[in-house]
Amino acid sequence: MTASLVPHWINGAHDHGTSDRSAPVFDPALGKETKRVVLANAADIEKAIASAHAAYPAWRDLSLARRQAIIFTFRELLNRRKGELAEIITSEHGKVLSDALGEISRGQEVVEFACAMTHMLKGSFSENASTGVDVYSTRQPVGVVGVISPFNFPAMVPMWFFPIAIAAGNTVILKPSEKDPTAAIWMAELWKEAGLPDGVFTVLNGDKESVDGLLTDPRVGAISFVGSTPIAQYVYETGSRHGKRVQALGGAKNHMLVLPDADLDLVADSAINAGFGSAGERCMAISVIVAVEPVADTLVEKIVSRMKTLTIGDGRRSCDMGPLVTEVHRDKVASYIDIAAQDGATIVVDGRGIEVDGDPNGYWLGPTLIDNVPTTSKVYTEEIFGPVLSIVRVKSYDEGVELINSGAFGNGTAIFTNDGGAARRFQNEVEVGMIGINVPIPVPVAYYSFGGWKNSLFGDTKAHGAQGFNFFTREKTMTSRWLDPSHGGINLGFPQN
Repeated sequence: MTASLVPHWINGAHDHGTSDRSAPVFDPALGKETKRVVLANAADIEKAIASAHAAYPAWRDLSLARRQAIIFTFRELLNRRKGELAEIITSEHGKVLSDALGEISRGQEVVEFACAMTHMLKGSFSENASTGVDVYSTRQPVGVVGVISPFNFPAMVPMWFFPIAIAAGNTVILKPSEKDPTAAIWMAELWKEAGLPDGVFTVLNGDKESVDGLLTDPRVGAISFVGSTPIAQYVYETGSRHGKRVQALGGAKNHMLVLPDADLDLVADSAINAGFGSAGERCMAISVIVAVEPVADTLVEKIVSRMKTLTIGDGRRSCDMGPLVTEVHRDKVASYIDIAAQDGATIVVDGRGIEVDGDPNGYWLGPTLIDNVPTTSKVYTEEIFGPVLSIVRVKSYDEGVELINSGAFGNGTAIFTNDGGAARRFQNEVEVGMIGINVPIPVPVAYYSFGGWKNSLFGDTKAHGAQGFNFFTREKTMTSRWLDPSHGGINLGFPQN
Protein backbone atom coordinates (compact mmCIF):
# COMPACT_ATOMS: atom_id res chain seq x y z
CA MET A 1 0.00 0.00 0.00
CA THR A 2 1.39 3.40 -1.01
CA ALA A 3 1.58 5.90 1.82
CA SER A 4 -0.48 9.06 1.35
CA LEU A 5 1.38 12.23 0.44
CA VAL A 6 1.11 15.43 2.48
CA PRO A 7 1.10 18.33 -0.01
CA HIS A 8 1.83 22.05 0.23
CA TRP A 9 -0.97 24.60 0.55
CA ILE A 10 -0.45 27.32 -2.04
CA ASN A 11 -2.91 29.93 -3.27
CA GLY A 12 -5.77 28.40 -1.29
CA ALA A 13 -5.43 24.79 -2.47
CA HIS A 14 -3.46 21.59 -2.04
CA ASP A 15 -0.37 21.62 -4.21
CA HIS A 16 1.92 18.61 -4.66
CA GLY A 17 4.62 20.70 -6.27
CA THR A 18 7.15 19.62 -8.86
CA SER A 19 9.81 18.13 -6.60
CA ASP A 20 10.63 14.42 -6.72
CA ARG A 21 11.79 14.48 -3.08
CA SER A 22 9.73 13.44 -0.07
CA ALA A 23 10.30 12.42 3.54
CA PRO A 24 8.63 9.81 5.75
CA VAL A 25 6.07 10.73 8.39
CA PHE A 26 5.77 8.16 11.18
CA ASP A 27 3.15 7.15 13.69
CA PRO A 28 5.54 7.00 16.67
CA ALA A 29 3.22 4.85 18.77
CA LEU A 30 3.18 2.18 16.05
CA GLY A 31 6.75 2.62 14.90
CA LYS A 32 5.88 2.70 11.22
CA GLU A 33 5.68 5.08 8.31
CA THR A 34 2.08 6.12 7.64
CA LYS A 35 2.53 8.85 5.01
CA ARG A 36 5.13 10.94 3.25
CA VAL A 37 5.50 14.69 2.97
CA VAL A 38 6.62 16.50 -0.16
CA LEU A 39 9.87 18.45 0.11
CA ALA A 40 9.88 21.65 -1.90
CA ASN A 41 12.34 22.45 -4.66
CA ALA A 42 13.24 25.89 -5.97
CA ALA A 43 10.18 26.06 -8.24
CA ASP A 44 7.83 25.20 -5.38
CA ILE A 45 9.44 27.80 -3.12
CA GLU A 46 9.11 30.43 -5.83
CA LYS A 47 5.43 29.58 -6.38
CA ALA A 48 4.66 29.81 -2.65
CA ILE A 49 6.41 33.15 -2.17
CA ALA A 50 4.94 34.60 -5.36
CA SER A 51 1.42 33.64 -4.26
CA ALA A 52 1.86 35.24 -0.83
CA HIS A 53 3.43 38.32 -2.38
CA ALA A 54 0.56 38.72 -4.84
CA ALA A 55 -2.07 38.37 -2.10
CA TYR A 56 -0.46 40.94 0.18
CA PRO A 57 -1.69 44.29 -1.22
CA ALA A 58 -5.40 43.40 -1.09
CA TRP A 59 -5.12 41.85 2.38
CA ARG A 60 -3.13 44.81 3.70
CA ASP A 61 -5.80 47.20 2.44
CA LEU A 62 -8.78 45.24 3.78
CA SER A 63 -10.42 47.02 6.68
CA LEU A 64 -9.63 46.00 10.25
CA ALA A 65 -13.29 45.14 10.79
CA ARG A 66 -13.33 42.63 7.94
CA ARG A 67 -10.00 41.10 8.93
CA GLN A 68 -11.25 40.79 12.48
CA ALA A 69 -14.43 39.02 11.37
CA ILE A 70 -12.40 36.34 9.55
CA ILE A 71 -10.19 35.75 12.58
CA PHE A 72 -13.25 35.46 14.83
CA THR A 73 -14.68 32.87 12.43
CA PHE A 74 -11.40 30.94 12.44
CA ARG A 75 -11.52 30.93 16.24
CA GLU A 76 -15.04 29.53 16.30
CA LEU A 77 -14.24 26.82 13.78
CA LEU A 78 -11.09 25.86 15.66
CA ASN A 79 -12.95 25.66 18.95
CA ARG A 80 -15.66 23.50 17.40
CA ARG A 81 -13.33 21.08 15.64
CA LYS A 82 -10.17 21.02 17.74
CA GLY A 83 -10.72 17.32 18.49
CA GLU A 84 -9.89 16.57 14.85
CA LEU A 85 -6.66 18.51 15.09
CA ALA A 86 -5.71 16.79 18.37
CA GLU A 87 -6.06 13.37 16.73
CA ILE A 88 -3.77 14.47 13.89
CA ILE A 89 -1.15 15.73 16.34
CA THR A 90 -1.23 12.51 18.38
CA SER A 91 -0.93 10.35 15.27
CA GLU A 92 2.23 12.13 14.08
CA HIS A 93 3.88 13.49 17.22
CA GLY A 94 2.81 10.85 19.75
CA LYS A 95 1.70 13.06 22.65
CA VAL A 96 -1.45 11.92 24.43
CA LEU A 97 -4.75 13.33 23.23
CA SER A 98 -5.32 15.43 26.34
CA ASP A 99 -1.91 17.05 25.87
CA ALA A 100 -2.65 17.69 22.20
CA LEU A 101 -5.92 19.36 23.16
CA GLY A 102 -4.06 21.47 25.72
CA GLU A 103 -1.59 22.55 23.04
CA ILE A 104 -4.43 23.68 20.79
CA SER A 105 -6.10 25.59 23.62
CA ARG A 106 -2.91 27.50 24.35
CA GLY A 107 -2.57 28.33 20.67
CA GLN A 108 -6.18 29.40 20.53
CA GLU A 109 -5.45 31.95 23.24
CA VAL A 110 -3.22 33.74 20.74
CA VAL A 111 -5.96 33.60 18.11
CA GLU A 112 -8.27 35.25 20.63
CA PHE A 113 -5.64 37.85 21.47
CA ALA A 114 -5.27 38.58 17.75
CA CYS A 115 -8.97 39.42 17.67
CA ALA A 116 -7.96 42.51 19.71
CA MET A 117 -6.11 43.76 16.64
CA THR A 118 -8.21 46.93 16.45
CA HIS A 119 -6.77 48.04 19.77
CA MET A 120 -3.23 46.72 19.25
CA LEU A 121 -2.83 48.42 15.87
CA LYS A 122 -3.91 51.86 17.02
CA GLY A 123 -1.45 54.64 16.37
CA SER A 124 -0.98 57.82 18.40
CA PHE A 125 -1.82 61.47 17.79
CA SER A 126 -0.42 64.73 19.14
CA GLU A 127 -2.49 67.75 18.20
CA ASN A 128 -0.74 71.11 17.77
CA ALA A 129 2.72 69.74 18.48
CA SER A 130 3.85 72.98 16.91
CA THR A 131 1.58 75.84 15.95
CA GLY A 132 -0.91 74.43 13.47
CA VAL A 133 1.12 71.21 13.18
CA ASP A 134 -0.08 67.75 14.20
CA VAL A 135 2.12 64.66 14.62
CA TYR A 136 0.68 61.17 14.47
CA SER A 137 1.73 57.58 13.85
CA THR A 138 0.30 54.45 12.27
CA ARG A 139 1.34 50.81 12.29
CA GLN A 140 1.50 49.02 8.94
CA PRO A 141 2.29 45.38 8.08
CA VAL A 142 5.71 44.16 7.03
CA GLY A 143 4.53 42.20 3.97
CA VAL A 144 5.22 38.51 3.40
CA VAL A 145 6.45 36.81 6.59
CA GLY A 146 7.82 33.32 7.14
CA VAL A 147 7.12 31.11 10.15
CA ILE A 148 9.44 28.12 10.66
CA SER A 149 8.10 25.84 13.38
CA PRO A 150 9.40 22.75 15.25
CA PHE A 151 7.97 19.27 15.63
CA ASN A 152 7.09 19.39 19.32
CA PHE A 153 4.11 21.75 19.01
CA PRO A 154 2.83 21.49 15.43
CA ALA A 155 -0.27 23.61 16.21
CA MET A 156 0.58 25.83 19.17
CA VAL A 157 3.91 27.24 18.02
CA PRO A 158 2.63 28.28 14.56
CA MET A 159 -0.32 29.87 16.36
CA TRP A 160 2.09 31.93 18.44
CA PHE A 161 2.82 33.82 15.23
CA PHE A 162 0.40 33.52 12.33
CA PRO A 163 -2.79 34.88 13.98
CA ILE A 164 -1.02 38.11 14.91
CA ALA A 165 0.81 38.37 11.59
CA ILE A 166 -2.43 37.89 9.65
CA ALA A 167 -4.37 40.26 11.91
CA ALA A 168 -1.74 42.93 11.30
CA GLY A 169 -2.23 42.65 7.53
CA ASN A 170 0.69 40.42 6.54
CA THR A 171 0.58 37.28 4.44
CA VAL A 172 2.16 34.20 6.02
CA ILE A 173 4.18 31.27 4.73
CA LEU A 174 4.37 28.50 7.32
CA LYS A 175 7.18 25.95 7.02
CA PRO A 176 6.19 23.17 9.46
CA SER A 177 8.44 20.39 10.65
CA GLU A 178 8.60 17.57 8.16
CA LYS A 179 8.13 15.15 11.09
CA ASP A 180 4.48 16.17 11.67
CA PRO A 181 3.25 18.40 8.82
CA THR A 182 -0.44 17.47 8.58
CA ALA A 183 -1.61 19.83 11.35
CA ALA A 184 -0.44 22.78 9.24
CA ILE A 185 -2.48 21.63 6.24
CA TRP A 186 -5.54 21.14 8.47
CA MET A 187 -5.22 24.69 9.78
CA ALA A 188 -4.81 26.02 6.23
CA GLU A 189 -8.06 24.33 5.23
CA LEU A 190 -9.74 25.85 8.28
CA TRP A 191 -8.55 29.33 7.31
CA LYS A 192 -10.13 28.90 3.88
CA GLU A 193 -13.39 27.78 5.47
CA ALA A 194 -13.24 30.89 7.67
CA GLY A 195 -13.11 33.08 4.57
CA LEU A 196 -9.42 34.00 4.43
CA PRO A 197 -8.51 35.06 0.87
CA ASP A 198 -6.30 32.71 -1.12
CA GLY A 199 -2.59 33.36 -0.73
CA VAL A 200 -2.81 34.99 2.70
CA PHE A 201 -1.87 31.72 4.45
CA THR A 202 0.52 29.32 2.73
CA VAL A 203 2.06 26.05 3.88
CA LEU A 204 5.43 25.25 2.33
CA ASN A 205 6.68 21.82 3.29
CA GLY A 206 10.33 20.97 3.07
CA ASP A 207 13.71 20.83 4.70
CA LYS A 208 16.74 23.13 4.68
CA GLU A 209 16.10 24.12 1.07
CA SER A 210 12.72 25.58 2.01
CA VAL A 211 14.17 27.31 5.06
CA ASP A 212 16.97 28.88 3.04
CA GLY A 213 14.49 29.97 0.40
CA LEU A 214 12.51 31.94 2.97
CA LEU A 215 15.66 33.34 4.59
CA THR A 216 17.16 34.69 1.39
CA ASP A 217 14.24 35.80 -0.81
CA PRO A 218 13.93 39.61 -0.73
CA ARG A 219 10.11 39.42 -0.90
CA VAL A 220 9.99 37.86 2.57
CA GLY A 221 10.29 40.68 5.08
CA ALA A 222 10.32 38.88 8.44
CA ILE A 223 11.05 35.44 9.87
CA SER A 224 9.78 33.81 13.06
CA PHE A 225 11.58 30.63 14.11
CA VAL A 226 11.45 28.17 17.00
CA GLY A 227 13.91 25.30 17.30
CA SER A 228 17.32 24.26 18.57
CA THR A 229 19.91 26.90 19.40
CA PRO A 230 22.40 26.12 16.58
CA ILE A 231 19.65 26.38 13.95
CA ALA A 232 18.14 29.45 15.64
CA GLN A 233 21.50 31.18 15.42
CA TYR A 234 21.82 30.18 11.76
CA VAL A 235 18.32 31.46 10.98
CA TYR A 236 18.96 34.74 12.79
CA GLU A 237 22.32 35.41 11.16
CA THR A 238 21.24 34.37 7.66
CA GLY A 239 17.93 36.22 7.75
CA SER A 240 19.49 39.36 9.22
CA ARG A 241 22.25 39.31 6.63
CA HIS A 242 19.54 39.36 3.96
CA GLY A 243 17.85 42.41 5.45
CA LYS A 244 15.00 40.73 7.33
CA ARG A 245 13.75 41.28 10.83
CA VAL A 246 14.13 37.95 12.66
CA GLN A 247 12.90 36.52 15.94
CA ALA A 248 14.55 33.14 16.53
CA LEU A 249 13.71 31.22 19.70
CA GLY A 250 16.33 28.62 20.53
CA GLY A 251 16.94 25.82 22.98
CA ALA A 252 16.67 25.58 26.74
CA LYS A 253 17.93 23.89 29.88
CA ASN A 254 15.31 24.83 32.43
CA HIS A 255 16.09 24.59 36.15
CA MET A 256 13.78 24.23 39.13
CA LEU A 257 15.37 25.63 42.30
CA VAL A 258 13.94 23.92 45.40
CA LEU A 259 14.53 25.62 48.74
CA PRO A 260 14.40 23.69 52.04
CA ASP A 261 11.11 25.34 53.07
CA ALA A 262 9.27 24.27 49.91
CA ASP A 263 6.23 21.98 49.90
CA LEU A 264 7.98 18.84 48.63
CA ASP A 265 4.74 17.15 47.60
CA LEU A 266 3.96 20.11 45.37
CA VAL A 267 7.53 20.02 44.07
CA ALA A 268 7.34 16.30 43.29
CA ASP A 269 4.02 16.67 41.45
CA SER A 270 5.35 19.65 39.52
CA ALA A 271 8.58 17.87 38.61
CA ILE A 272 6.60 14.96 37.15
CA ASN A 273 4.27 17.24 35.21
CA ALA A 274 6.97 19.54 33.88
CA GLY A 275 9.63 16.90 33.32
CA PHE A 276 7.65 14.15 31.61
CA GLY A 277 4.64 15.84 30.01
CA SER A 278 4.72 15.45 26.24
CA ALA A 279 7.60 12.98 26.81
CA GLY A 280 9.82 15.90 27.80
CA GLU A 281 9.70 17.27 24.24
CA ARG A 282 9.00 20.81 25.39
CA CYS A 283 11.26 23.83 25.33
CA MET A 284 9.69 24.72 28.69
CA ALA A 285 10.20 21.29 30.25
CA ILE A 286 11.96 21.24 33.61
CA SER A 287 15.05 19.15 32.98
CA VAL A 288 17.14 19.97 36.07
CA ILE A 289 16.05 20.07 39.70
CA VAL A 290 18.50 22.13 41.75
CA ALA A 291 17.88 20.88 45.28
CA VAL A 292 19.18 22.93 48.17
CA GLU A 293 20.19 20.44 50.84
CA PRO A 294 18.97 18.76 52.97
CA VAL A 295 15.85 18.09 50.83
CA ALA A 296 17.28 16.02 47.94
CA ASP A 297 16.92 12.50 49.39
CA THR A 298 13.32 13.06 50.46
CA LEU A 299 12.49 14.68 47.15
CA VAL A 300 13.95 11.78 45.18
CA GLU A 301 11.78 9.34 47.13
CA LYS A 302 8.64 11.36 46.44
CA ILE A 303 9.40 11.69 42.72
CA VAL A 304 10.15 7.98 42.35
CA SER A 305 6.90 7.01 44.08
CA ARG A 306 4.97 9.13 41.60
CA MET A 307 6.92 7.83 38.58
CA LYS A 308 5.77 4.31 39.45
CA THR A 309 2.15 5.34 38.85
CA LEU A 310 2.68 6.61 35.31
CA THR A 311 1.31 4.69 32.33
CA ILE A 312 3.33 4.90 29.13
CA GLY A 313 1.65 3.98 25.88
CA ASP A 314 -0.30 4.92 22.78
CA GLY A 315 -1.58 8.47 23.25
CA ARG A 316 -4.97 7.48 21.83
CA ARG A 317 -5.51 5.31 24.89
CA SER A 318 -5.78 6.31 28.54
CA CYS A 319 -2.06 6.96 29.13
CA ASP A 320 0.01 9.56 30.92
CA MET A 321 2.87 9.76 28.41
CA GLY A 322 3.34 8.71 24.81
CA PRO A 323 6.37 7.82 22.68
CA LEU A 324 9.08 10.08 21.32
CA VAL A 325 8.61 11.48 17.86
CA THR A 326 11.04 9.26 15.89
CA GLU A 327 13.28 6.28 16.46
CA VAL A 328 16.38 8.36 15.80
CA HIS A 329 15.34 10.95 18.38
CA ARG A 330 14.43 8.26 20.92
CA ASP A 331 17.84 6.64 20.56
CA LYS A 332 19.62 9.98 20.91
CA VAL A 333 17.76 10.79 24.13
CA ALA A 334 18.40 7.29 25.49
CA SER A 335 22.13 7.67 24.84
CA TYR A 336 22.32 10.31 27.56
CA ILE A 337 21.52 7.67 30.17
CA ASP A 338 24.76 5.87 29.29
CA ILE A 339 26.63 9.18 29.35
CA ALA A 340 25.29 9.89 32.84
CA ALA A 341 26.46 6.52 34.14
CA GLN A 342 29.90 7.02 32.59
CA ASP A 343 30.15 10.44 34.24
CA GLY A 344 29.43 9.07 37.70
CA ALA A 345 25.79 10.05 38.09
CA THR A 346 23.25 7.78 39.78
CA ILE A 347 20.57 6.28 37.50
CA VAL A 348 17.64 6.18 39.90
CA VAL A 349 14.98 5.22 37.34
CA ASP A 350 15.97 3.94 33.88
CA GLY A 351 13.28 4.46 31.24
CA ARG A 352 14.73 1.99 28.76
CA GLY A 353 13.02 -1.34 28.27
CA ILE A 354 9.83 -0.42 30.11
CA GLU A 355 6.46 -2.11 29.69
CA VAL A 356 4.08 -0.02 27.62
CA ASP A 357 0.42 0.03 26.78
CA GLY A 358 1.01 0.07 23.07
CA ASP A 359 2.68 -1.52 20.07
CA PRO A 360 6.14 -2.88 20.93
CA ASN A 361 7.50 -1.25 17.77
CA GLY A 362 6.73 2.26 19.05
CA TYR A 363 9.49 4.70 19.88
CA TRP A 364 9.29 4.24 23.62
CA LEU A 365 11.43 5.67 26.36
CA GLY A 366 9.98 5.85 29.84
CA PRO A 367 10.52 8.62 32.40
CA THR A 368 14.10 8.62 33.62
CA LEU A 369 15.48 10.11 36.85
CA ILE A 370 19.20 10.75 37.30
CA ASP A 371 20.64 11.96 40.61
CA ASN A 372 24.00 13.52 41.50
CA VAL A 373 24.55 14.75 37.95
CA PRO A 374 27.96 16.44 37.53
CA THR A 375 27.61 19.92 36.06
CA THR A 376 30.43 19.07 33.66
CA SER A 377 28.44 16.19 32.12
CA LYS A 378 26.69 16.56 28.78
CA VAL A 379 23.59 15.36 30.59
CA TYR A 380 23.65 18.70 32.41
CA THR A 381 25.06 21.05 29.78
CA GLU A 382 23.09 19.95 26.70
CA GLU A 383 19.38 20.14 25.91
CA ILE A 384 18.17 16.56 25.90
CA PHE A 385 14.56 17.14 24.76
CA GLY A 386 13.17 13.95 26.23
CA PRO A 387 11.84 12.45 29.48
CA VAL A 388 15.13 12.67 31.37
CA LEU A 389 15.04 14.56 34.68
CA SER A 390 18.33 15.39 36.39
CA ILE A 391 18.99 16.33 40.00
CA VAL A 392 21.87 18.55 41.02
CA ARG A 393 22.49 19.07 44.75
CA VAL A 394 23.67 22.43 46.07
CA LYS A 395 24.33 23.80 49.55
CA SER A 396 22.61 27.17 49.36
CA TYR A 397 20.27 29.49 47.50
CA ASP A 398 23.25 31.53 46.29
CA GLU A 399 24.97 28.46 44.87
CA GLY A 400 21.77 27.47 43.08
CA VAL A 401 21.28 30.89 41.47
CA GLU A 402 24.92 31.04 40.45
CA LEU A 403 24.56 27.63 38.81
CA ILE A 404 21.49 28.72 36.83
CA ASN A 405 23.05 32.01 35.76
CA SER A 406 26.26 30.34 34.60
CA GLY A 407 24.45 28.30 31.95
CA ALA A 408 24.35 29.11 28.25
CA PHE A 409 20.55 29.14 28.13
CA GLY A 410 18.06 31.49 29.71
CA ASN A 411 14.64 30.31 28.58
CA GLY A 412 12.61 29.36 31.65
CA THR A 413 13.19 28.62 35.31
CA ALA A 414 11.21 28.10 38.50
CA ILE A 415 11.66 28.46 42.23
CA PHE A 416 9.71 26.50 44.83
CA THR A 417 9.59 28.09 48.24
CA ASN A 418 7.22 29.46 50.87
CA ASP A 419 9.53 32.41 51.50
CA GLY A 420 8.20 35.46 49.66
CA GLY A 421 11.44 37.37 50.17
CA ALA A 422 13.47 34.57 48.57
CA ALA A 423 11.06 34.40 45.63
CA ARG A 424 11.22 38.14 45.10
CA ARG A 425 15.01 38.07 45.27
CA PHE A 426 15.10 35.17 42.80
CA GLN A 427 12.98 36.90 40.17
CA ASN A 428 15.30 39.90 40.37
CA GLU A 429 18.62 38.04 40.32
CA VAL A 430 18.08 35.12 37.97
CA GLU A 431 19.16 35.73 34.36
CA VAL A 432 16.28 33.98 32.63
CA GLY A 433 13.46 35.34 30.49
CA MET A 434 10.47 33.45 31.96
CA ILE A 435 10.18 32.68 35.67
CA GLY A 436 7.78 30.53 37.64
CA ILE A 437 7.22 30.97 41.38
CA ASN A 438 5.76 27.69 42.63
CA VAL A 439 4.74 27.20 38.98
CA PRO A 440 6.81 24.63 37.05
CA ILE A 441 6.13 25.68 33.45
CA PRO A 442 6.12 29.48 33.34
CA VAL A 443 4.59 29.87 29.87
CA PRO A 444 3.06 33.37 29.74
CA VAL A 445 -0.55 33.86 28.69
CA ALA A 446 -1.09 35.17 25.17
CA TYR A 447 -1.30 38.86 26.05
CA TYR A 448 2.21 38.70 27.53
CA SER A 449 5.18 37.72 25.39
CA PHE A 450 7.10 34.43 25.23
CA GLY A 451 10.87 34.23 24.96
CA GLY A 452 14.09 33.75 26.88
CA TRP A 453 17.50 35.32 27.33
CA LYS A 454 21.03 34.43 26.24
CA ASN A 455 21.24 31.50 23.77
CA SER A 456 17.52 30.87 24.07
CA LEU A 457 16.57 33.91 21.96
CA PHE A 458 18.20 35.59 18.98
CA GLY A 459 16.73 38.95 18.10
CA ASP A 460 15.14 41.60 20.26
CA THR A 461 11.48 40.64 20.01
CA LYS A 462 9.61 37.84 21.76
CA ALA A 463 6.60 35.87 20.53
CA HIS A 464 2.96 36.98 20.80
CA GLY A 465 1.64 39.65 23.17
CA ALA A 466 2.33 43.29 22.39
CA GLN A 467 5.81 42.41 21.13
CA GLY A 468 4.21 40.17 18.52
CA PHE A 469 2.24 43.05 17.03
CA ASN A 470 5.36 45.23 17.14
CA PHE A 471 7.36 42.59 15.29
CA PHE A 472 4.84 42.13 12.49
CA THR A 473 4.30 45.85 11.89
CA ARG A 474 6.36 48.91 11.04
CA GLU A 475 5.63 52.35 12.42
CA LYS A 476 5.08 55.41 10.25
CA THR A 477 5.11 58.88 11.78
CA MET A 478 3.45 61.80 10.01
CA THR A 479 3.84 65.53 10.61
CA SER A 480 1.08 67.56 8.98
CA ARG A 481 -0.18 71.13 8.59
CA TRP A 482 -3.51 72.02 6.96
CA LEU A 483 -4.21 75.66 6.22
CA ASP A 484 -7.93 75.29 5.45
CA PRO A 485 -10.58 72.81 6.63
CA SER A 486 -12.01 70.40 4.08
CA HIS A 487 -15.70 69.64 3.60
CA GLY A 488 -16.81 66.11 2.76
CA GLY A 489 -20.49 66.85 2.08
CA ILE A 490 -23.63 65.60 3.80
CA ASN A 491 -24.29 61.91 4.49
CA LEU A 492 -26.85 60.99 7.15
CA GLY A 493 -26.37 57.23 6.77
CA PHE A 494 -24.81 55.21 9.55
CA PRO A 495 -21.15 54.47 8.64
CA GLN A 496 -20.40 50.92 7.54
CA ASN A 497 -17.21 48.90 7.67
